[in-house]
Amino acid sequence: MTVFCGMVGCVHLTEGGRRIARAIKSRPITRAGFRHWLPAGVAAFAAAGTLAGVLTAVESGGPAGTLGGVSASGAHSLFDLPRVQPSTGDVLPGSLLSNAAMSVPAATSSTKQPSVAPLRHTLQADLLIVSPTTLPESLRTSISKLSGVVAADRIEAVRMKINGSYTAVLGVDPSVFRSYAAGPTAKSNALWDGVAGGGIAVSYTMGKLDKLPLGGSVSVAGRTTEKLKVVAFGTLGIGGVNAVVSDSVAHSLGAPAENAIVVSTTASDFTSVAAAVGRMIPHGASVEQLVSVQHTGGSGTTITGSSGAAGAGSSNAAAVPAAQLNEFLKAAESRVGDPYVWGGDGPGVFDCSGLVQWSFRQAGIVMPRVAADQALAGPSVPVSQLRPGDLLFYHTDPTDPTYISHVAIYIGNGWMLQAPEPGEDVQVVPADFGSEFAGAVRVDPAQAAAVAAELA
Repeated sequence: MTVFCGMVGCVHLTEGGRRIARAIKSRPITRAGFRHWLPAGVAAFAAAGTLAGVLTAVESGGPAGTLGGVSASGAHSLFDLPRVQPSTGDVLPGSLLSNAAMSVPAATSSTKQPSVAPLRHTLQADLLIVSPTTLPESLRTSISKLSGVVAADRIEAVRMKINGSYTAVLGVDPSVFRSYAAGPTAKSNALWDGVAGGGIAVSYTMGKLDKLPLGGSVSVAGRTTEKLKVVAFGTLGIGGVNAVVSDSVAHSLGAPAENAIVVSTTASDFTSVAAAVGRMIPHGASVEQLVSVQHTGGSGTTITGSSGAAGAGSSNAAAVPAAQLNEFLKAAESRVGDPYVWGGDGPGVFDCSGLVQWSFRQAGIVMPRVAADQALAGPSVPVSQLRPGDLLFYHTDPTDPTYISHVAIYIGNGWMLQAPEPGEDVQVVPADFGSEFAGAVRVDPAQAAAVAAELA
């Protein structure tokens, strides 16, 4: 799909916000056009208690029939693998999350960089307004005066090609915008100095898994094409935005000036602010909620901090029927040996979430595209109750440690199937329940389809 609104296509939001909104009965604010590209991502999850007692539960083998060849739902494991003791290391070899210091990888510079204001405070990015044309300062001012708005700032938000592949790019004033970024990224002076100096910072996942050259250059194409130095790998914490440049560089690439506004709200006022902003924006503009919305049936609205654990919805949700679960597992097994490619979604190349989505599609089940959204496709499951076909989620991004950035498929007897990283193929390995483990999810087909539809 290639739909543009002038220079602006629908921003591909996949990286994670860090809050969850509970018991919100109103429909999320969306308008036609902005979400037309790929799923908008929200990676904020309520803590589900899945980490407590993990090693004891796994090593003891769990209840009969849950880690063996036949699941409690009657779905048979197709792999006939011997029981193994799961790993407690890093799911991706060499992950920086195993290091105590979670620093942002940044290129060194021998030239004097422009001065960027130090980080004085941090903000939660809750809403992103995007328009095909410039949004007036008067709109930002009006939004900033709404009760419950903590901050509102104009930026540029567009889709551009980086080395030939489309992704969402923000143009910003580094001194102002750094406050909205994920913690380690916000604190990285080298990253923001590099952006102010005319370089581009890309998300950690994109940089590492697409093998972009830190300190080298990439081709960035908007209305014009430029070679930009990759100054750092750092996740912004705004869903799916995989790159950031200065506003002057964005303008030189043809981005409409200040066509977006990022908004931070207080937790208690999020719903009312979102509704008010939706009424204020001009025709053709759209509002993207950068938080996860979960319908719990309760009363009132609460937005809380997140531990980054996977799982959403009722523990009584319907699981995938046995016949479809077997088709899903057969499809996943058939891809063992296929190469990992960042962004690959089949049928011959895959990234981690592309493999999950493709395999479920063969069984007639609709799934969202990225790991952070797939983690919302069903309730959390304790490790002691894992069944073949459950999904395992991981934190592998040191620049946003609560962001869910990897997914694998549990296949029974302590094994998992995954598309790991560049240079490796789809593989079957011992399941990993180490420090990067974010929790397990049992897919509810109805919930998975609803998440995918909401984000489409």
